[in-house]
Amino acid sequence: MHGYPGGTGVHARAPCIIARVADGEADQGRAGAVSAEGAAAAGGSADEQDAARAVPACVEEFLRARQARKHAANTLEAYRRDLSAVTQLLAAHAGCEPDVLPIDLVTGRALRHAFAQYAEPRSAASVGRAWSVWNQFFSFLVADAVVPGNPMGTVDRPKPPHRSPKPLRGTDTPERLLASAAGPSDSTRRRRPWPERDFAVVATLLCAGLRSSELLDLTVGCLDGREGERYLKVRGKGGKERSIPVEPELDEVLTLYLHSRRDRLAGRAPRRGDPLFVGHDGTAMGRGALQYLVGRSYREAGVAARVPQGALVHALRHTFATRLAEDGASAVEIMRLLGHASLTTSQNYIDATAREQRAAVRANRTNIALRALLADDEDEHDDDMVADARPNRDAGSDTDTDTDTDTAPDGGGSVSVRGGRGGRGDIRHADGGIVGG
Repeated sequence: MHGYPGGTGVHARAPCIIARVADGEADQGRAGAVSAEGAAAAGGSADEQDAARAVPACVEEFLRARQARKHAANTLEAYRRDLSAVTQLLAAHAGCEPDVLPIDLVTGRALRHAFAQYAEPRSAASVGRAWSVWNQFFSFLVADAVVPGNPMGTVDRPKPPHRSPKPLRGTDTPERLLASAAGPSDSTRRRRPWPERDFAVVATLLCAGLRSSELLDLTVGCLDGREGERYLKVRGKGGKERSIPVEPELDEVLTLYLHSRRDRLAGRAPRRGDPLFVGHDGTAMGRGALQYLVGRSYREAGVAARVPQGALVHALRHTFATRLAEDGASAVEIMRLLGHASLTTSQNYIDATAREQRAAVRANRTNIALRALLADDEDEHDDDMVADARPNRDAGSDTDTDTDTDTAPDGGGSVSVRGGRGGRGDIRHADGGIVGG
């Protein structure tokens, strides 16, 4: 147990902690006096010291420190959720409220118990993410001299599941989706159609491989660069920035959309800090509106059945990455374009196409020998075809086939044996029946 600063080994804790003396007998009066003296020496009251060492206070300090890394708001909120959920289980196990749970009670045994409960209704990926957050949390506390060690090493971490890419199914699905989005919208089924915007959204997702959050966070100024060398400046997970080249065709689609946007919004030209994709009222497009737009585009293109389950918008990102792998992009190139934190994630797309494995098998010497053998047989077959197609020099004679006539073994008449170049033949009765070959 980690004591108070300046303490003497006798601990006064929150109501859920029992003060103990060295011989195991409780002495509340003496413990309170010692704790008060230690707290005063540290420059604060006992209550202030207890509050500062409560888990929620430590969590807030950790999250404030993480803000310096410029994490996205969603990342910090996910950290807070994972820390709060496990804290509630720890407090229930300790028999106190989460707000007053001392960090000293968060031992390896308590964490194992809490994570066992936390894991029951959740996936391995969710448990692994929470484990990682708590590991970072305790590493911060150790560096800040709040606790002497990190107990997360005693808590089992689930093996991360292998995630296969989920691109759109069908070789022509992206083309069909683009063709449908580029066509005239069905005004009878939409109250306020905006085909230029819808086409720009679908084309950007398919041709730049953005996540939903990345697309929604784009501003007009993110589309930068001179003509012919345009690019999108994207802020990805963890606040990491990357640049994605924009081909002239996509640039034209985005330019047409921005022109239509100015016409729709009373001629007001968008400023660089304005959201790139907006709704009919000019405000930033939300996640729900994006999902509805993409889902409607699937239905109108007739490809809704080709969308993997649970990957409505993300399927377009996976399609972009899969086609990069199919067309020969390396794992490093895929990692840079998609903003992956790990090269292993990018390699999954190449593995899914089996490009490298197929190339390795194709280069195998045995396959090369088999390929050469079949090529020789094909050449022989072609020679036979040419020879059979030549006109006969002597009328009524076959220059390429020898015919021998003999009596059938059973005395049933004559048979003819027709032999070709390969020495193989069919034995026929005079009446046309086949005996053998």
